[in-house]
Amino acid sequence: MIDLRSDTVTTPDEAMRTASTEAAVGDDVYGEDPTVNELEARAAELVGMEAALYVPTGTMGNQIAIREHTERGQELIADRESHVVKWELGGIAQHANVQVRMVDGERGVPTPEQVDAGYVAEDLHRPGTGLVCLENTHNARGGLAIDPKRVAATAAAAHDHDVPVHLDGARVFNAATALEVDVTDITEHVDSVMFCLSKGLGAPVGSMLAGSEDFIEGARRTRKLFGGGMRQVGVIAAPGLEALENRTDLVTDHENARELAHGLADVDGLAVDTPETNIVVIDVAGTGLDVDTVLERLRGEGVLATPFGPTTIRCCTHRDVSRDDITAALEGVRRALE
Repeated sequence: MIDLRSDTVTTPDEAMRTASTEAAVGDDVYGEDPTVNELEARAAELVGMEAALYVPTGTMGNQIAIREHTERGQELIADRESHVVKWELGGIAQHANVQVRMVDGERGVPTPEQVDAGYVAEDLHRPGTGLVCLENTHNARGGLAIDPKRVAATAAAAHDHDVPVHLDGARVFNAATALEVDVTDITEHVDSVMFCLSKGLGAPVGSMLAGSEDFIEGARRTRKLFGGGMRQVGVIAAPGLEALENRTDLVTDHENARELAHGLADVDGLAVDTPETNIVVIDVAGTGLDVDTVLERLRGEGVLATPFGPTTIRCCTHRDVSRDDITAALEGVRRALE
């Protein structure tokens, strides 16, 4: 099977497995796991923050950040297609008791004007705006790589209202790679950032949440509340550290995504935009088939993809997909839709 459902399906390479078996460990709840401590320090350095926290999942990282930044009842401004709104089981309401003011952002980013219009001052009748959430790359809008200038402008508008900004940067290293900038060019404008080790970077487990020292101190306590306090966790943190230091696969992933999209554009009935990163969104409406039927046919040809909308499916390239796999996948798509 050629698995293009997500970049979360990668398996650890030999270097990651070796790092895991050789990792020095300790009780992380006591702050005594040296491998986790090294990973957190390195992650904070890479994204230009004072401190970082290792969490099991990106969703947990986002939800901790939202809870830490806000007070109960406040409003949060976010793009209506953002991951924190669409794909985190209503955690904003359940974990932080926060309301969402959704906007149709430009390329998935609330504009400064939308932030100004959506901002609510706290008074006797209204709880006020507590947070602005951004996403880069933007998953649901096709893996868009958001330019640092856009991030800076929106963050500045939020900060003008004394509202903090959290960046869901699950694939922020993909964004930096595509834009040919340092990741700090993106993250320097926000107050906190979450990024995944287990997506484009290819580690088997974990994400990082980074911000100020005070923010991370609070986040560590909230992680424990959410059930994320872990013990001798260096065995799964070590592959994440290895992944952080070896990010060259991202360039290849983006090249393979463009190759896939270029080939799919020649298949009758398919509509495909050129991807900016490693996510390829395919509209199958022109085939006359529904999404489930297309996915079933693709599976029969040894290609796995994921449903992404009423008429769309998503393919995601990653370090376990080679150029030969892309060629084979395209052949499988053509056979499936003949």
